[in-house]
Amino acid sequence: MTGRVEGKIIFLTGGSEGIGRATAKRLTEEGAHVVITARRAGPLEETASWIRAAGGRVETMVFDVADPDAYIKAIAETVARHGRLDGLVNNAMSSYRNSILDTTLEAWRRDFAVNAEAVFIGTREALRVMYGQKSGSIINIASSCGIRAMENMATYSASKAALIHFSSVAAMEAAKHNVRVNVVSPGQVLTESLGLIHKNAEERARQVAATIPMLRGGQPVELANVILFMLSDESTYMTGTVIPVDGGKTAQLYTPPAP
Repeated sequence: MTGRVEGKIIFLTGGSEGIGRATAKRLTEEGAHVVITARRAGPLEETASWIRAAGGRVETMVFDVADPDAYIKAIAETVARHGRLDGLVNNAMSSYRNSILDTTLEAWRRDFAVNAEAVFIGTREALRVMYGQKSGSIINIASSCGIRAMENMATYSASKAALIHFSSVAAMEAAKHNVRVNVVSPGQVLTESLGLIHKNAEERARQVAATIPMLRGGQPVELANVILFMLSDESTYMTGTVIPVDGGKTAQLYTPPAP
C-alpha cells in the first residue's frame, strides 16, 4: 500500500534525528508534505536534504519548542502557507538524568517545558485549526518512563506522565470535532540520543535489551511505522489511546531468571 497520507500537511517537532527523522522520511514516502522542526539548523537541513533526495516533500523551521511564542508562530505560519493542518507530531524531548536529591528546579522546569508545556501549546494551536476543519490527528510521543518508574529519571518520567494524561483529556474534548489525539510510547530505541545519555551506549543498550521480552532495542523506523498508521485514515476510530512500542517492556512483570 502506498499514499497512505497522500497530500496531508503534517507538522513534526524534533525532526532532525532519531524517531523524528525516521518518521519524516516514512510520512513523505507515503505522500505527506512534512514540516520538520528542531533547534539546530545543520542537522535539520541534513535531514531535509536526505528526504528531498529520496523524492519527499519537506520544509524546515528552526526554533525551540520551549519558547511558546515561537511554537505558536510556527504553526500559524504553516497554516497560512498551506491553508490547513492535517497532523501534528509532538516528538521533541528533553531528558535530564539524576537522582531527585541532585536535581535542580531548573532541570525539572526544562524537562516540563519541552515534554509537557510545549505539547500543550502545540496541541492547543493545532486544535484551533483542526476543529474548524472537522478533521485531524495529533500524536504525542511519550515514553515507557511515563508509565513505569525508573531511578534517576524523575523529571523526564513525570513530564512524560503529564503528557500522557493531558493527551487523554485532549482526546475527550476533540472527539466531538472528529479530531483524534493519541500517544505513542517508545521503549528503548536505538537513536543518537541514547549515546548522549549513556557514555558506554553500546554496552548499556545490550544490558537493557537483555531485560526486554523481545531481547532487543527498537529501530526508529519501527516507531515511525506506528506513527504513520496513527496519522493515516486507517486509524480513524482510534483516539485517547496510549500505544507502547517497546518490545513488550511496559507489559512485563520482571523477575530474575529461575535458577
